[in-house]
Amino acid sequence: MRKLLSGKKTIATPGVFNPAVALLAEEAGFECLYFSGAAFANSLGLPDLGVTTLSEVAEAAGRVTAAVPSLPLIVDVDTGFGETVNVARTVREMEKAGAAAIQIEDQVMPKRCGHLEEKEVVEPAEMAKKVIAAKAAARTGLVIVARTDAAQTEGLDGAIARARLYQRAGADVIFPEALRSAEEFAEFSRKVKGPLLANMTEFGKTPYLSLADFSMLGEGYKLVIFPVTTFRVAMKAMREALREISKIGTQKGILDKMMTREEFYELTGYRALEKADTATARKASRLLDDDR
Repeated sequence: MRKLLSGKKTIATPGVFNPAVALLAEEAGFECLYFSGAAFANSLGLPDLGVTTLSEVAEAAGRVTAAVPSLPLIVDVDTGFGETVNVARTVREMEKAGAAAIQIEDQVMPKRCGHLEEKEVVEPAEMAKKVIAAKAAARTGLVIVARTDAAQTEGLDGAIARARLYQRAGADVIFPEALRSAEEFAEFSRKVKGPLLANMTEFGKTPYLSLADFSMLGEGYKLVIFPVTTFRVAMKAMREALREISKIGTQKGILDKMMTREEFYELTGYRALEKADTATARKASRLLDDDR
């Protein structure tokens, strides 16, 4: 994670909400993964209001890192699952889960999607305390990403002031949420030095900017996340498939839209495991024969 942050290029970081999606991201050649709190909550049939628990997120993130141990995972921990003492425990649990970084935001609970109205933010000192606690609790070099939602409530200058405070508190990366233009991203980068993370979520307040666009805004934007893209694409595809079956009574017309059995076997290493299991069984059989 820190090696990526020290480089000069901007890294596209897709949102993953389960191990299968993480395997697809690895197959596609991504260098970093993002465990989206919104996509995870939505995959459980829950709204993105901070209703998932620390244990649920830690367990799910651990499954992702176990499936794709080669790629660093940033885990969205919303507001840290509580106050300062809770944040310290959150850090320890995320380190156990194999996270390379966590992202904490400065919203009031219940938190809202960063691109909705009526967000509220805590006092700057409250968030700074959480960052300090997270840094103090970290034992594995865990990267701390501090997200500020203050641009909407306090203006860009307010978000910039908070970002600088969070950096002084120890944040490794700053995540300005819901900026409204390339000009705002550029100004933020000029005034907040150090690694930055940008959010390219869909249907929100931020215009769609490419990696090339962010590269031209300066060296600050090291990471660009696409947090819910995979979930939204999957949900639409599944809705269409279910409607097709409900209407027609067969899936034959949508076979070309499916990943085949063999493609999924290849993704999950099915054949290699099958081969290894067969070899193990043969070895055990030979040992039994030797005893006879």
